[in-house]
Amino acid sequence: MISNGHMISIDLNCDMGESAGSNIIGNDSAIMPLVSSANIACGFHGGDPSVMHKTVKMALMHSVAIGAHPSFPDRDGFGRKEMNMTAGEIYDLVLYQVSALSGITRVCGGVLHHVKPHGALYNMAARDLGYAVAITDAIVDFNRSLILYGLSGSELIKAGKAAGLVTCSEAFADRTYQDDGSLTPRTKPNALITDTKTTVKQVIRMVKEKIVVSVSGKEVNIETDTICIHGDGAHALNFAKAVHEALVSEGILIKACHSL
Repeated sequence: MISNGHMISIDLNCDMGESAGSNIIGNDSAIMPLVSSANIACGFHGGDPSVMHKTVKMALMHSVAIGAHPSFPDRDGFGRKEMNMTAGEIYDLVLYQVSALSGITRVCGGVLHHVKPHGALYNMAARDLGYAVAITDAIVDFNRSLILYGLSGSELIKAGKAAGLVTCSEAFADRTYQDDGSLTPRTKPNALITDTKTTVKQVIRMVKEKIVVSVSGKEVNIETDTICIHGDGAHALNFAKAVHEALVSEGILIKACHSL
């Protein structure tokens, strides 16, 4: 979150391009105009070269910042299966995916803005410094001007700052939180918020007060530079519209992290 005088701004990001085949499916085309940043799948958990290309062009059309969304090679599990890999293997798979999306973005006349790991890779890097450093090393070596998106308070954010990267601390609109500020695991029944009003209330409080209420009712401090809304849920489009409208009505400017 950035405050310029009385104006508060927040980045609103969404994971996109996670379908397969030449056509964009799902809510991507409807959600794209509502967000300021798009994390585009790089083919390992979702997406493919054609979908990557189309999603990049759509983001550029709406002046949405483009981010690479690298994952473990886990299409069957949508990138949510944890994998034990060496630092070198993590480095290589991140470098490969970021390079691919950056190349497509450049050909389309754009510039890659950020990197946000996906799913299990994101979660493991949030708590495991070795995974976090392998990811940040790949980003630094590829292009150290890229912004690193990671879970607020995570090892990934710490590793990014230690490596000299600009970081963007992420909070989630539709996920519940534990007392320590971590996300409730998706394996738990109360991991996802399905009520629009609850989502909007959580977002506004995270942005304006930097506080999230955990599942046990505890108020937890949370650094919030960007809010993630998911594009693949049953309520995704309604959530996106409601969050966008609520931010605007609160006088909060929606713009990409660290953009002018």
